[in-house]
Amino acid sequence: MVESEVNLTKTYDAIVIGSGAAGGMASHVLTSHGLQVLLLEAGKKLPIEKELRSMEWPYDNPYRGALPPDQHSLTFNEYTIRNPPYNAGFEKTKHLKSYVGNTDYVKNIVVDERENPFTGTNYAWVRARCLGGKTNIWGRLALRLSDYDFKAKSRDGFGEDWPINYSDIAPYYDKVDLYLGITGVKENLPYLPDSIFQRPTKLNCAEVTLKESLAKMGRVLTQYRAGVTTDGLKHNKYRSRCYGRGACERKGGCDIHAAFDSPTGLIYPAMDTGNLAVRTNAVVREITLDPQTGKASGVHFIDNQTMKDYAVRAKVVVLAASTLESARLLLLSKSRLYPNGLANSSGHVGHNFCEHIMGPGVTGRAKNLVGKPPTLDDGRPGGFYLTRFRNLAEKNPKFIRGYGFEGGSGSTMFPHGADTHGFGAAFKEEVRKNQAAFISMGAFGEVLARYENYVDLDPVVKDKWGIPALRFHYKFGDNEHRMAEDMKETAQEMFEAAGFEIVHVRSRVLTEGWSIHELGTARMGSDPKTSVLNQFQQSHDVKNLFVVDGSAFVNASCQNPTWTIMSLCWRSCDYLADEFKKGNL
Repeated sequence: MVESEVNLTKTYDAIVIGSGAAGGMASHVLTSHGLQVLLLEAGKKLPIEKELRSMEWPYDNPYRGALPPDQHSLTFNEYTIRNPPYNAGFEKTKHLKSYVGNTDYVKNIVVDERENPFTGTNYAWVRARCLGGKTNIWGRLALRLSDYDFKAKSRDGFGEDWPINYSDIAPYYDKVDLYLGITGVKENLPYLPDSIFQRPTKLNCAEVTLKESLAKMGRVLTQYRAGVTTDGLKHNKYRSRCYGRGACERKGGCDIHAAFDSPTGLIYPAMDTGNLAVRTNAVVREITLDPQTGKASGVHFIDNQTMKDYAVRAKVVVLAASTLESARLLLLSKSRLYPNGLANSSGHVGHNFCEHIMGPGVTGRAKNLVGKPPTLDDGRPGGFYLTRFRNLAEKNPKFIRGYGFEGGSGSTMFPHGADTHGFGAAFKEEVRKNQAAFISMGAFGEVLARYENYVDLDPVVKDKWGIPALRFHYKFGDNEHRMAEDMKETAQEMFEAAGFEIVHVRSRVLTEGWSIHELGTARMGSDPKTSVLNQFQQSHDVKNLFVVDGSAFVNASCQNPTWTIMSLCWRSCDYLADEFKKGNL
């Protein structure tokens, strides 16, 4: 991408705020319909291939892959013991990063916590301000939701149903599959619909053993459904197919772009239409409103580098800044018409915040694999996914909703598993002998969307650009903690049933936010009094404002959200373009 001067004097058909999964998809769809679009990204365009360096051996890195001495990445204990903003106590550290920013390969992708503070309850907020956002480092698991998720209230009575069914979004899941590529195996499960899969990666020996054992229990382990093109994409010149090379475990990321990322998957092709302009280093501080019409008129933004203030106009504003940043921006955009924040007549902006709970899991050893030749598993985009099995046909007495497990086995660049001690030749031989035998998995469970879990603006603390910081009022509840206890127990039971030696059981619940799956805060619904958006992610209050990221989710389900975010966005932007051409916006 060659960055050029962007014309800020013209009125665009649409401004898209944010360049991640949702912002990239909105840019792709709207430009394909012929709209003139301006994409605003708060960070810069990074030379991502030079950042990730997935073929670099640790001994070729000056820090063996760790952070430089002037940088620090927050640990679990620091998130738990300290109170936000987390920059206090790290004055000697020039740059402070989230827990994800703990390697030399992603240090420039995630934000500096000191420049981007937040307050309130403890929260591990992972942010990436650069072109493509978190799609540069996402975990790649690409799952669909089903009517078990969209109509969860009808099943257990909690919360609200989505204003859509699976049949409404299924054609758009198909479009995303075909346009971006996904690998996996069909399982014909009503609660985890299949995608249009490309060639799957193979399970290794320990994973097959677990799969066969689980089948006897009526549970399903399937290959990791990765947003990766294994067969290639003839319609996209910016991406290449996966050929199983490199250190895929390094916080996600793919410097050959076999794994989906927003720039190569969506933004560059959109620029090729001639209908997209991209302005990086644009920190949006307000969505402006026309007081005469009550419609959104454009945005104000601050240049990330020069600190200069700019304004630009558009006929439609598409907010795709990520769940929490989108809520923050709506709350910041106050006016006479909307004194509590733009599009917030319901009072629900910032509320119903939800995500996934993480932590419980298990590590085991397949003793029959000890001493066997190692497999090559570094280049796999993922291991396995163990699908939800709670609260499907039978009701669990302790909690509602469900959870799934992500896991893997095999040999990688850094042997993992038991904490083997020693030194010298005997120690090395022990590591080599055991490394292919270890298998582990960790759970992701649904956090219920509750009105009392919310974010608002801090009245005092501001970020580097003078914009009020976000304040968290958010904690896991009893349902989540009872679910976490069940995660731990079932993980052990399943590994024991498979004949694995239990090496380690993880029982602690990780800090809120650890999943990086923030959802809710501007949920969709049919009733404007209890929701912010309609089924097309269009504001009930401001008809030319669309919020197309995870903000619109009514509940979190237990599946990773990226594929659903993009499918919903495609559907909404098709609707937006049609309404635009009819003159209804």
